[in-house]
Amino acid sequence: MRKGSRLSSLVIYILMAMLVLALVGCGKQESSEGSEKSGSSNEAGESASEEISGFITAVGSTAMEPLVKAAADQFTSKNPKAQVVVQGGGSGTGLSQVFQGGADIGNSDVFAEEKEGIDASQLVDHKICVVGVACVVNPGVTVDSLTKQQLIDIFTAKITNWKEVGGPDQEIVVIHRPKGSGTRATFKKFALDGTEESDKGMEQESSGAVKKIVAETPGAISYLALSYVDETVKAMAIDGVAPTVEGITDGKYPVWAYQHMYTKGEPTGLTKAFLEYMLSPEVQDTLVTQMGYIPITQMKVERDAQGNVKPL
Repeated sequence: MRKGSRLSSLVIYILMAMLVLALVGCGKQESSEGSEKSGSSNEAGESASEEISGFITAVGSTAMEPLVKAAADQFTSKNPKAQVVVQGGGSGTGLSQVFQGGADIGNSDVFAEEKEGIDASQLVDHKICVVGVACVVNPGVTVDSLTKQQLIDIFTAKITNWKEVGGPDQEIVVIHRPKGSGTRATFKKFALDGTEESDKGMEQESSGAVKKIVAETPGAISYLALSYVDETVKAMAIDGVAPTVEGITDGKYPVWAYQHMYTKGEPTGLTKAFLEYMLSPEVQDTLVTQMGYIPITQMKVERDAQGNVKPL
């Protein structure tokens, strides 16, 4: 073979080898890109699977209702695929509904052990915050403080006129809460020393309705969670101690209760996510204090289901 012919063959061989190498490199790049795309797809899938979504209901205490509704609005604005419906009805309703499976969360002012007809051992307690309960009167009432005995006598209809406790000659109009109300149970236990209220007077189911009637009715008296108390009603001191945050956290003012959110068994999914949000700094450090409730972390005393109080 001539020298020129051998040279031509060598050049062709080199060019073919370079072409093969280029094709192999391209294949590797495509494989790598495909792997990266696949990885991105998996990551997106994992992210989607972690997205908070679904529908739950929280039912019960009207004393808790404003806080839970406000927190639910914030939570669902951050998680648009989640729905949290908050309803009142009273603590008894909340505990019964969550126990029977009619609600995902039962909001309550009282321990589940205090509610008859349910097995509290099946419920899990999530203490969210503390609320004080104040005796409230129409702003026209000139009395500023009542003793426990005077309260007992008023709510059992033994005292029926404000002049009997140092006020004007005016009829006392008592506004009661239903027997299933957690606010009523708290007031009865810690303000009335367990004495049952008389049936005389009006009865209102919701805290909002109680506030409106007390504000508009001369001589009216009732009780409300501090989260509902504003300038339209007058909060009374009990035995000279005003219903303040400081008085409650120090254990000096006795009429307060934990705000419980009960679940039947350990929460999962959206229910768990919402309860974790209720205990987050965003809720505890802002909504809880702004709306008149007390964060658990501020309490210097604790109370058990029997009502026993001890320092923390």
